Amino acid sequence: GVDLMGVYKDDKTASWFCKFYFKDWQGDRHQTTKRGFKTKRDALRWQADFIAKENRSMHISFEAYVKIYFEDKKNKLKERTVYNKKYMIDKHILPYFKNKKVDEVTSSDIIQWQNAMEEKGYSQTYLRMVQNQLTALYTHAAKIYGLKNPCVSVEKMGKSDADHIDFWTKEEYDRFISVVDKSDKYYVLFELLFWTGIRIGEALALTISDFDFDRKELRITKTYYRLERKDIITAPKTENSIRSISMPDFLLEEVKDYYNRLYKYPRNERLFPVVPKAVENKFKRDIEKAGVKRIRIHDLRHSHASYLIDRGVDAMRIKERLGHKDIKITLNTYGHLYPNKQRELANMLDAAK
Repeated sequence: GVDLMGVYKDDKTASWFCKFYFKDWQGDRHQTTKRGFKTKRDALRWQADFIAKENRSMHISFEAYVKIYFEDKKNKLKERTVYNKKYMIDKHILPYFKNKKVDEVTSSDIIQWQNAMEEKGYSQTYLRMVQNQLTALYTHAAKIYGLKNPCVSVEKMGKSDADHIDFWTKEEYDRFISVVDKSDKYYVLFELLFWTGIRIGEALALTISDFDFDRKELRITKTYYRLERKDIITAPKTENSIRSISMPDFLLEEVKDYYNRLYKYPRNERLFPVVPKAVENKFKRDIEKAGVKRIRIHDLRHSHASYLIDRGVDAMRIKERLGHKDIKITLNTYGHLYPNKQRELANMLDAAK
């Protein structure tokens, strides 16, 4: 607790400062001073947040809590994840909740926020992503700071990707790839994406030394992205993303031919030195040219998985090939593509009798 209000005016600089004693959450007494507030109210607000934070209390402004959240998570989240989360929280969550204390937000506040968000015309998947940020903030507050979680009793807004996936059949892919110039780097890149199901970031990080031509395997150990106009290569999405993917001969040949055409190319340089945006643009142009239905680059990964399912490959092998963290992700994303196996199952039991 606080001994006094401890907020004073500094006549020399005409600003406010606070100087107060507080007890930390282990009960030890400290003194702190913080200067340079424009108004008395700012000084009091800062002090209240400071004390709440020291007491690990959630009677704290949303803004202060978001700082604590990222502080707590700093060794758990990748830099890009933090960047994306901060963007969504700053843009869509703080403006609504910033004048509320974290422990004052009710389920009905959340429903009102959802209604406001839904009127803005975002896609269902984006709404779900934003919702997941609010849920994550409260899940953490509940787990670490013992707060009652107001998100629990509210339906999530939006839809996750799993409800609807766009993909091409092999016939559609064949029509598409037939218009791409075979000598072009994009030809090899699209082939890799469709026939291995790797993520675009994983593909853009590849060097020739990631291919083991004797064992006919591709090692995925890193991913590439652009952040604030810089190229960044890091470990992949999750530990499970580090994997070896067996490669068909024709694909290995295509990669080898492409590499040999790159005269004296260093073994540790990115094979496809382009940015994701450029790939998307080229992809769109070739889709127009081929007259196939529009999908995103990421949907080539879905197309690969769907093709495997169509060929009767079981979910566990698909999980390993795609580098999913958990079989649940595979089943949630692709489960509905598994055709009705119930009949086959009954026939099998009949035969066993």
